[in-house]
Amino acid sequence: MGTGGSKVVRLEAPALSHAVQFLDGVRQSRALHGRWVSPPATREQYRVFVHRYCQPTHIAHLVCTGEGDLAGVINVGEIVRGGLWSAYLGYYALAPYAGRGYMREGLQLVMARAFRRYRLHRLEANIQPANQRSIALVKSLGFRLEGFSPRYLKIRGRWRDHERWAITAEEWRPKRA
Repeated sequence: MGTGGSKVVRLEAPALSHAVQFLDGVRQSRALHGRWVSPPATREQYRVFVHRYCQPTHIAHLVCTGEGDLAGVINVGEIVRGGLWSAYLGYYALAPYAGRGYMREGLQLVMARAFRRYRLHRLEANIQPANQRSIALVKSLGFRLEGFSPRYLKIRGRWRDHERWAITAEEWRPKRA
């Protein structure tokens, strides 16, 4: 949360009580999500999502507007401790909030949690090369391009190429407010 044009957002843990609002948001966002992401689209898929992201290796955040509407989802997944202290970052906006700054604010909050509260050293975001809005978002938050992974993730039934973008705690520190 901030001033000077910042959106007022808060993060909430997914709960079964969010199912109706979440699934409505996903339905309204089909065109937006296109080939980029395949979020839970049924009550059962949402239940599995909530259960998965209650595990110590997976943490999900619902990005909520000041009015309580769901603007998007940010997942910190496959958290590895030991010598790595790393996780994968996944995110998607929900219509009609895409492109309005809510996800940027939400990602800033999640990055602060990841590096401070979860004590991670590294976050990695894998993004399809044609998803220029998502690439611009992570670049604006200080992520750097690390490489290209052909046929890296299966989304909507197809193996898709991805660029690997990452940031470490040391790179993030100078950028925080």
